[in-house]
Amino acid sequence: ELTHTFTTLGADPQLRAIVLGGHGKAFCAGADLVWMRAMADYSWEQNRADAQKLADMLWVIYSCPVPVVGRIHGDCYAGGVGLAAVCDVLVAVDSMHFCLSEAKLGLLPATIGPYVVRALGEQASRRYFTTAERFSAARAHQLGFVHEVVATDALDAKVSEIVTALIANGPAAVKACKRLVQDVAGRPIDDALRADTAR
Repeated sequence: ELTHTFTTLGADPQLRAIVLGGHGKAFCAGADLVWMRAMADYSWEQNRADAQKLADMLWVIYSCPVPVVGRIHGDCYAGGVGLAAVCDVLVAVDSMHFCLSEAKLGLLPATIGPYVVRALGEQASRRYFTTAERFSAARAHQLGFVHEVVATDALDAKVSEIVTALIANGPAAVKACKRLVQDVAGRPIDDALRADTAR
């Protein structure tokens, strides 16, 4: 559903911003563990194909040309951290926690890994991938993963403020700026990159 939704939204030339939020107590607690236990009886190829669907969904959100604002109202675990990592701007309530809990279950955060490492940073990812410790919204902010930390009753106002800032800018420029960051991040500032950005 998310893959289809973001594919559709990304193709809408009039759309200026997307807010990704959750319902219930948590923003996203990760995969359904009962479903994961059932997947243990599936073949390797069936499990790989299922993981590929998650990889494709994350890519569709990450590469969506429209800026995505993550509205993190509650705890964000495992695959949920991957969903947060593919957002362009993250606003989290001060009482929530993140956790890359896969190692506790004998799993790896492999599918979400490329996005989390980019967003959280390599050194912090080393720690939280391997320890599976919970960390607060304030800590995520210190690490540069979360952009804004607010009280619960200020969440919607802060998200609206960011959306207002996005839509005040040139729509084509905003999409191009998003793509520019993805295109230049991690590349050496060599002759080729300088020529590309000058062009």
